[in-house]
Order: sequence, then structure tokens, then C-alpha cells
Amino acid sequence: MEEKQPENRNIVIIGGVAAGLKSAAKVRRGDPRAKITVIERGEIVSYGACGMPYVVSGTVDSIDHLMMTPNGSLRNPSFFKATKNLDILTRTEALRIDRAAKTVQVKNLTDGAESEIPYDKLVIATGSTPVRIPFPGLELGNIFPMWHPYDAQAIRDLLESGKLKNAVIIGAGLVGIEMAEAFHRWGVHTTIVEMQQHVFPAFLDPEIALAVEKYAREQGIDIRTEEKVQRFEGDGVVQAVVTDKGSISADVVVLSVGVKPTVALARDAGLEIGESGAIRVDSRMRTSDPDIYAGGDCAENIHVVTGKKMFVALGSIANKHGRVIGENLCGGDVKFRGILGTVVVRLLEMNVGKTGLTEKEALAAGYEIVTTMTTGYDRAHYMPESRMLTIKLIADANTRRVLGIQAFGAGDVSKRIDVVAAVLNFGGTIDDLFDVDLAYAPPFNNPIDNAAVAANTLMNKIAGKFKGISTIAAKEKLASDKTVFLDLRSPEETKAARIASCRNVTYIPLDQLRSRLAELGKADEIVAFCKISLDGYDAECILEGEGFENVRVIEGGVAAWPFACEADDEKTETDVTKTEKQG
Repeated sequence: MEEKQPENRNIVIIGGVAAGLKSAAKVRRGDPRAKITVIERGEIVSYGACGMPYVVSGTVDSIDHLMMTPNGSLRNPSFFKATKNLDILTRTEALRIDRAAKTVQVKNLTDGAESEIPYDKLVIATGSTPVRIPFPGLELGNIFPMWHPYDAQAIRDLLESGKLKNAVIIGAGLVGIEMAEAFHRWGVHTTIVEMQQHVFPAFLDPEIALAVEKYAREQGIDIRTEEKVQRFEGDGVVQAVVTDKGSISADVVVLSVGVKPTVALARDAGLEIGESGAIRVDSRMRTSDPDIYAGGDCAENIHVVTGKKMFVALGSIANKHGRVIGENLCGGDVKFRGILGTVVVRLLEMNVGKTGLTEKEALAAGYEIVTTMTTGYDRAHYMPESRMLTIKLIADANTRRVLGIQAFGAGDVSKRIDVVAAVLNFGGTIDDLFDVDLAYAPPFNNPIDNAAVAANTLMNKIAGKFKGISTIAAKEKLASDKTVFLDLRSPEETKAARIASCRNVTYIPLDQLRSRLAELGKADEIVAFCKISLDGYDAECILEGEGFENVRVIEGGVAAWPFACEADDEKTETDVTKTEKQG
């Protein structure tokens, strides 16, 4: 039974974007009499920050659309007052919280006047702040953090002026990659500078990240990894980015090097800060003060798989936090279970996604793991809209529990990520993943979904039936005279793309393998592959049945090969790129 709330409560919310206004709206639905005051430092509220790159690209007409309801109403203070009776104070900064007096001291940024607002319950939704490294030249014009809709509008205005020729993006995370797509669609030469070893360093393993980088370069985007920015140069506006490896021409620069939780207000009020650097909260989103809640980017999360405390800044999580806070402010007893770090991003015609643990994270957490990469079409291959995708699935080798998935390709990646996220949320195994009764019809899926195929492959690996080798491990064997690379593709396929720098390759189409076994030595290490390595697995079974004892299969096949390929016509497009273009 819900606790009866006193009438005319003062609910004060600091922060007027995702978590803040979500909690305010939820409180209003549950408590029609409460006085709800939202304090927002900026001029605009309740905007969809994740849509900003699409304003830049032109996919979304203007930043106004980021602040509209589905029926076209502008979500401004007047809208929230009329529809939800919320008092929203924009251009108002929360200076300090007096927990003993239960007041928030605020400053009107327009006239400088200060005042106090009393509260019965307080919500801190101060979000996060872009990391700003003090590079020399940071004060130059046309350098943007892409943190506020006004940044998106300013870049869009520059693009529409026709004066931008070269864009440089610092950081290859989600926003960095989305902005690369935006600039590319305008025909602006785009360079991404990332100091880590590969793109998406926070959520992709190397073999997946390298495949994304390869695709980006094929599309004309310059990816520079393991390169550090030293300074910006220009005359009033930026003209060049100087790194430890040279100078890059730049008419505009986007800084996307990460964010940090905005916790100064909470720390100064004596609230506990968690080990992740965000505000410590319990499962009901309460801080160390039972009358103060925190949600959104400023609040600490717990990882569902590992139980580890984490800082993760995602709009999806912030909205969930807001709902949980709103329910509990109205007497509910709702718990936030935790996060999986689920993300999905698009780069032109390639989709990339991840949920759960990466291989690196799983090993660091102490799991004994088994992994696989599988490639296939996202629906019946004979359907004209079918596209390819590659999945990397990670599981606990002992318990068979699913630990994480990564995927990339032109196919429907998000569907597979979401299916595995659901399995992860309930602690499911690879057997559970196969058992899920997913919808099938040729326009939508295969009889066995790609994620279930990956689960089957892991089952075969654990049982010793499938002996895969990762693309990175296979590359290390290219120069070896002791390893035979068995290419099982048709002659037409091999002309389209051959693995570059392979010294010892034998071409035998699968339908000829049984009759040409004499061309292979039983003492050799044989690495079999085809476009997606399904034929590679069949070849492994055939060869092992004939007494070959050292046969491996390149996981994901040529379609997932993230390194150089060669073609007879001297084109550099990979087999997967050709397939995606041909539909």
C-alpha cells in the first residue's frame, strides 16, 4: 500500500532536461497537489540531446524539433505550466543546498538576484559536463564541445554558409562517430583523432573496432588512432589541429573526449560521492540524505552483470532514473535494477552496437570466457532488403551465462542487441538465448535469428565441435609457411576480395574439397574460411572426419576481416562492402 503523502509538498528539482523533467512529470501524475519547482541554468529545457548530430547533418530540420512533443507542441516553461502545472525557472543557477534548513539558494542569471527555495523533497539532476582539456588555442573560434543544442545550431549555420571544407573531431566515441557521419553527408572532409588504439575504446573489442575503422576509411573518413592532440592554431578561428604526428587542416573542430558527472553542488552539500565519481544512490535513487534523490548523468549506476559501480552518461538511463524517482516521491517502492551499458550508433550505412561486457571487461572481472564471431544476413538472404551483420558473443565458459554482445554491419544490429540485453537482464545462458521464441517471416528475420546462431556456435565451441580463430589471431599467422589458409569461396568471390599478405593460401571451393583432399597435408595447420565462414565450419567437419587434426575456422569470414584485402581489379572495396552496396 502506498504511503499517503502530505498535501502541498514542495518538490524542488535541480536540472530541467531528461531525468529532471521526467521525474517532475511522474510526480505530477501521482500527486496533483504538490508544488513542483524546476531550476534550470540554461535557457531551454527538455531537449533531446542525442538528436543534435542529426540537426547538424540536416536529417532534423532545426533544434526546435529536439524540444517538441510527438504532436508538435514545443516543450517550453509555458507548455509545462499549462499541461503539468510545473514552475520552471530558466536562467537560474542553484548555488548551494542547505540540508538542515531544507532550502536551495539560487541566483537569477538575468538580474543577479539571489533567493531561497524551500523543499520537502529535492531531486538533483545536474547531468554531466564535457571534459575540456586545456589545449593551447582552445579559445579560438569554431571549436565546439557538441554539448548543447546551440552548439549543433552553430555548426549547422557554418555548414549552410558553404565555408567548411575540413572538419576535425577529437575523440572516437558515440558523439564523435555521429558527427563524422554528419560532416560526411555535407561533403566535408572529416578526420577523427583518437588517442586510444581504436575507435569506440570504451565499448568495442579490437576486432570489431578495426572493422568499423576499415569501413570508415573506405567511405573517405580519415581515422587516426594512437595520435595525441597538442594544440590548435589559427587567426581568430581555428585553422589547424597539431598532433604528435603532424598538422591537420581544420575549419571546424568538435571536442568529444568524454564527460564527467556534475557533482560539485552535491559534494558541497555533504552528500556521498561514489567510487565512480558520481553521486552515490541506492536502488531507489536516494542519496545519503533520504530527502534528496539524484538521477541522470550525475548519479552512479550499478552494472547488472558485474555488480560494479559505474558512471555512464546515456539519455535512456536518465529517463529511467526520472521515472523511478517520480514513483518513489509519490510513495512508491520502485527499484532501479542497474545498467548494461547498451549502446547503438550509425555510421553512414554501418550500424554498430553493444550491450553487457566486452571481452576485455569480462576478463578483468575474473570470468573464464568463451567467445565467437558469426556473420550472416539479418533476414532471409533472398529478400532484396537483406543486409549482412557480424556478431561477437561472449559467455562464461563454466556457467554458459551470456556476458555480452557486440555487432556491426548494414543489417539490423539494434534488434540483436536488444534481444541479448533482455537475456542479460535476467541472467540468461546461451541455451536460453537459443530458446527465445523470436518472430520469423522472410522480410523480418531468418528461421534462426543471428543472435541464436551465435549462441549455437558457442555451444559447439564449448562442446569441442567448432574450433574458431579470431580475425586478429588469424592475421598473426599470415606470414607463416606452416599455416595453410584454405579459401573455400567460388572463383568469382575470390576475385572480389583476397586477404592481403597471405603467403600460403590454397583455393578449393567447398563442393570440391572431398575430391581434392590430397592437396592438403594432414600435418599442416589449416585455417579455413569463406565469405561468412559457414563453409569454413563445414570444411572443418569434413577434414576432421578424414583425420586432419589441426583445423581452425576464421570467425566471421572475409565479411568480418578488418584488415587489408586485395582485388583483381585493384579496387580496395571488401567483399562485405560490395554486398552491402548491391543490397
